[in-house]
Amino acid sequence: MRMFDTHCHLALLYQDPIEQIRVIDDAKRSGVICLANISTNLLDFNSSYRNTKNILNIYHTVGLSPSEVNNPGKDWESKLEEALSMHGVVGVGEIGLDYFHKYGDRNAQIEFFIRQLEIASNMNLPVTIHNRQAGEDMKNILRTKISHGGIMHCFSEDIEFAKEMINLGLYISFAGNLTYRNAKNLHKVAKEVPIEYLLIETDSPFLTPHGFRGKRNQPAYMSDTLNFLAELREMKVEELAEILFQNSLKVFKIKDIK
Repeated sequence: MRMFDTHCHLALLYQDPIEQIRVIDDAKRSGVICLANISTNLLDFNSSYRNTKNILNIYHTVGLSPSEVNNPGKDWESKLEEALSMHGVVGVGEIGLDYFHKYGDRNAQIEFFIRQLEIASNMNLPVTIHNRQAGEDMKNILRTKISHGGIMHCFSEDIEFAKEMINLGLYISFAGNLTYRNAKNLHKVAKEVPIEYLLIETDSPFLTPHGFRGKRNQPAYMSDTLNFLAELREMKVEELAEILFQNSLKVFKIKDIK
């Protein structure tokens, strides 16, 4: 059985390159043989990419999250485009909108998000999208600005929202909070999302699955979410794992793995 963690943050787990490699080794021993290292700013991308760029089946995305809107750095657009052209970089993200934390003002967040969607479109890359309490603006923007698909990461909306995102070519990804007993809305959506658009992730070091609560999340813990989702959907774990693995390759346009 093989798994693909479509969203983890190696730079947020550890700055030490040896610790980052240990996390990857632990993941592979648990069956997570591929992972997407998601960077939310250029500094984290540069450090984690340098540490792991030569490791087999480790892929990268880079984008500037809403938290960076007030201080993206000098020449951030050209630096982002340069990073996106590097070997093993398979997407733009995480980018999006976050009205819960109130980073900057809403108009600034929207402009920042749209500019990165345009960069993704120009470079023919999928996007990994962060959406927190910004559903209506998110839908309105994506209806005209999404062009090469991507992922609604750590999904938290309802099934109607999910269907609209799928119609725009986006996959729906669930994190460890799916396993929480009180997450009934997520359970319902996770059962109803068409399986060909379904993904899972860890979002590590955040959202540790129920079976590992009290520990810092890491890619090796993703099997807990997989097992829970298989039970929800009344499927064999091995069958679901392979479908999700193939979906992960498709969304990131990865043709072959070794």
